[in-house]
Amino acid sequence: MAILVVGHKNPDTDTVASAIGAADLYSKRGMEAKAVTQGEIAPETAFVLGKFGVAVPEIVTDATDKQIILVDHTDISQTIDNLDKGELLAVVDHHKLGDITTAGPLEMWVWPVGCSATVLKSMYDFYNVEIPANIAGIMLCAILSDTVMFKSVTCTDADKAAVEALAKIAGVSDVMALGMEMFKVKSAVDGASASELVFRDYKDFDMSGNKVGIGQLEVVDLSMLDAHKAALQAEIEKVKAEGRHSVFLLLTDIMKEGSEMLIASDDPAVVEKAFGIATKGEPVWLDGVMSRKKQVAPNFIKAFEG
Repeated sequence: MAILVVGHKNPDTDTVASAIGAADLYSKRGMEAKAVTQGEIAPETAFVLGKFGVAVPEIVTDATDKQIILVDHTDISQTIDNLDKGELLAVVDHHKLGDITTAGPLEMWVWPVGCSATVLKSMYDFYNVEIPANIAGIMLCAILSDTVMFKSVTCTDADKAAVEALAKIAGVSDVMALGMEMFKVKSAVDGASASELVFRDYKDFDMSGNKVGIGQLEVVDLSMLDAHKAALQAEIEKVKAEGRHSVFLLLTDIMKEGSEMLIASDDPAVVEKAFGIATKGEPVWLDGVMSRKKQVAPNFIKAFEG
């Protein structure tokens, strides 16, 4: 039985591309592995896989009696169901260390870079395994997506170097043009339901015993979302009512380099604790904030501790 390589719930481009790349690398290291996802892929990811001719992984949501490699997360709230009833063999990630534990030792590659695909590129190099051109292409796109074309504070020199090397392998001559193509697809909101938009890039966190959801929509121009904001606000209120303390939705303008945050919370004062901006629940503008991982989740974690 193949080892399953899986990323977080509500899969984004990095979680899917890194699962596909890791499955290829581990298989070439003699461990038969297969990439899967925990749900339907987002439009940006579908565009990326289609552009480089890579098949969409099948959906698997239960780890019972299976061997598992995790990519792009180590949080129980984001992982595959019944992970404790399977065997976790390895982790490839670029986030904070979460609350997943194991009974035995495991292989871990967790680096402070902008994208799991950057870690994976170094793993290919370490094991002296050639990266197929199509997988190099989707890994390149994952880095552009996660670092918001190098504009995010999460971006490191290692991410930029990985993109340069992967572009040569994939035969991509203009990475920024490719990035804009991706973000135009990612920005497409018309025709999508409010629920689809909220969960397009969404994660739940445990913050001092409080379940807190943070979603993010990245667009090339925030005005594209003007007609949708009321429905998005209503949707996050609904999601919060399903047993969460708060749900926050970042509407990120990649050209203005900042985010408007919609708020549904039992205690909106946590926003002021986290960002120094008072609100009674109305949206706030966070200038320069583009990263949930580095600029938003850590601030809220501290606010809930205080």
